[in-house]
Amino acid sequence: MTDAELQTFTSIMDALARISSNMGSMERELRCPVCEEVVKQPIVLPCLHSVCVLCAAEVLVQRGYPPPELPPEPNTPTSSPSTRSPRQARRPPPKADRLDRVLKTACGTCPGRRRKDTPAPLMMFPCPTCRRDVELGERGLTDCLRNLTLERIVERYRHTVSLGTMAVMCQFCKPPQALEATKGCADCRANFCNECFKLYHPWGTPRAQHEHIQPTHCFRPKLLVCVEHEQERLQFYCCTCQRLLCALCKLRRLHASHKVMPIALAYQTLKDKIAKEMNYILSNQEKIQAQITQVESAIAQTEMNSAIAKEQLNQCVSELRGALAERQGGLAKALEGARSRRVDALNNQLSEKQSLLEDAGLVTYTQELLKENDQPCFVQAARITHNRLGKAIENLHHFSLSADPSLRHFSVDVSRELKQLSCVDFIQAPLAPVIDTQKTLAYDQLYLCWRLPQDSAAAWHYSVEYQRKVGGTGPLWGGVRSEGPGGSNSPWQRLDEVGGTSAVIDRLEMDSVYVLRVRGCNKAGFGEYSEEVYLHTPPAPVLPFCLDSRWGLHAERVALGKGQTYARSVPGLTLLHAADRALTSCHLTSDLLVADVSITQGRHYWACSVEPGSYVVKVGVGLEAKLQEWFHLPQDMASPRYDPDSGHDSGAEDAQDCPSPFCFLTMGMGKILLPKSGASSTTPLTAPLPPRLGVCLDFEKGRVAFYDAHSLRVLWEGPVDCSGPVCPAFCFIGGGALQLQELITNRITEPAPPRRVTIQSNVTNLNN
Repeated sequence: MTDAELQTFTSIMDALARISSNMGSMERELRCPVCEEVVKQPIVLPCLHSVCVLCAAEVLVQRGYPPPELPPEPNTPTSSPSTRSPRQARRPPPKADRLDRVLKTACGTCPGRRRKDTPAPLMMFPCPTCRRDVELGERGLTDCLRNLTLERIVERYRHTVSLGTMAVMCQFCKPPQALEATKGCADCRANFCNECFKLYHPWGTPRAQHEHIQPTHCFRPKLLVCVEHEQERLQFYCCTCQRLLCALCKLRRLHASHKVMPIALAYQTLKDKIAKEMNYILSNQEKIQAQITQVESAIAQTEMNSAIAKEQLNQCVSELRGALAERQGGLAKALEGARSRRVDALNNQLSEKQSLLEDAGLVTYTQELLKENDQPCFVQAARITHNRLGKAIENLHHFSLSADPSLRHFSVDVSRELKQLSCVDFIQAPLAPVIDTQKTLAYDQLYLCWRLPQDSAAAWHYSVEYQRKVGGTGPLWGGVRSEGPGGSNSPWQRLDEVGGTSAVIDRLEMDSVYVLRVRGCNKAGFGEYSEEVYLHTPPAPVLPFCLDSRWGLHAERVALGKGQTYARSVPGLTLLHAADRALTSCHLTSDLLVADVSITQGRHYWACSVEPGSYVVKVGVGLEAKLQEWFHLPQDMASPRYDPDSGHDSGAEDAQDCPSPFCFLTMGMGKILLPKSGASSTTPLTAPLPPRLGVCLDFEKGRVAFYDAHSLRVLWEGPVDCSGPVCPAFCFIGGGALQLQELITNRITEPAPPRRVTIQSNVTNLNN
């Protein structure tokens, strides 16, 4: 063999080995999830997963359903006398197989019952792949089509990978001299050797036109037909139901509003998509291999970290044992000391009592002492004995043990410690924080506030992440908002090591939607993210100001709070007297407040909150000169010609097409009155009073817009005269109160600003 031939042979063998290896690794995709063997006669469930038809029948029978109607075994030429080989005797009937056992198990419970006596129950099949019950319908497995494509792949797999039982014998040769089949006939559904195939398919006969295939144990139909309309080919595909349809099924009312396409178009579309996806996967083999390497490294690291954690666990338990043994020694020593002291005391008491016995030493000594006749000597020696005898007699009358032998207070109560030991567990990462949507807001800066659940582990610090959403605005609170096909988001930015349960984010873009999330971190690592919350930044820079106390202030009726950001109108006797004279054409007047700054250019935004119990409060803007005139010459609030929302009286001036010098929104008693939007509208609209009201003035365009400051939803927009300096203005009629929105910069002080980083990858590394 030459070198070229050897090289060619080697390359061919390598290719065959590679193909065999690929086919071998494909066996996992060909296994039935029920029997875990290579599928036989697979059917497609409504969830698009495939199982063996016999396995599906067994599962349904085990769940108590009646026996399903299964397709009959394929007929072969040996089943009829007209086509049986003259050289082959009649074969005995095959033994009972799995299908027979399934049918006997189910049919034996109700002998003699006709199939159509009762309507078939709705069958639910537990798909082992998607792990949920799949509705099969009233006809059960009859509505499930066979997966002929999977059968062809299995057939090619069997011919490529030898399984040891792949020899297919000719069905027409005599058993002693049976030859291996070389061809299979799809029309006859039988396997033939070369001689038998020529014998049963002679030239010039219709059988010569039969389609011959590779020998197989399982013959498939040539094409799929409708399970409801026999002999009708499946020519359409319903994209909504994801089912194949025949021409009659397509005419049903069920598919009238569905997207139905010809099967050829569906075939080509799906094939192109799969080919494109396959090409993408094949072109990213290096990336897949890198990810495989990363997963393998993670597995190895997991094993190593598990061993380290196990060693640490053993060390902690050993330390607990050591501490417990040390404590046990200390308690035992204390117990031994108490025992020794009490035993000594009781022994001394025992000796004293024993000395009082008749034959004891003290009694004998006293008897000898009484024999002494020398008076001075007796008195000198008997004094001590007298004291001892006196104490002995006193103890005899009031006897008590010198020490308590019970040692009850030396009992150890370890119930609390046992409870704590039973709760010993590995360190848990903090649970997902809960964002406080009532305190979280976006104003001059973005203020985020959260808390941990009650049963959560403590957090050392927090990580706050935020991202600017690009595209149309959506809901500002709630779940994740889906992106449009053309939308793209800015990269996630993160504030690391945030202490406490609040954070301030600055340097944000105006009139933008930001999504925020937060998670805690402790020794166990980072916990889960909180629910994402959306905040809309103001449409213009925030205008900081206070209420001006120099003019426009009636001190007897309106009081300003500390910092001049809070005002309250308190009706007094003057208003009561005016109300009493209301029927004599003496009408009420308003109390006006203005800001201490005026606007001469640009766009500006500010917000305030009106107390829901206020009677009437007006919030808006006006020309500074006109506001001063209004203060010095208060208008008649009950006059039919007065309308502060329009900024001028009705009458001749109404015909002029000039913008009004004032623009106010009226609110009170928990409602907000929206001005008339056109000539056809005769009744103003009312809406619930928002928690905070936002005002945005565009000086160049002469437009003012009012917002729900919580959601940045526009409530009303109108023109205003900006020919001179314009001031924010507020008006009270009756009792009421309002509070200017405090700047986050003035309210929040951070001792140390958190580290700000940009997350480049879309996948957050949880091991940071």
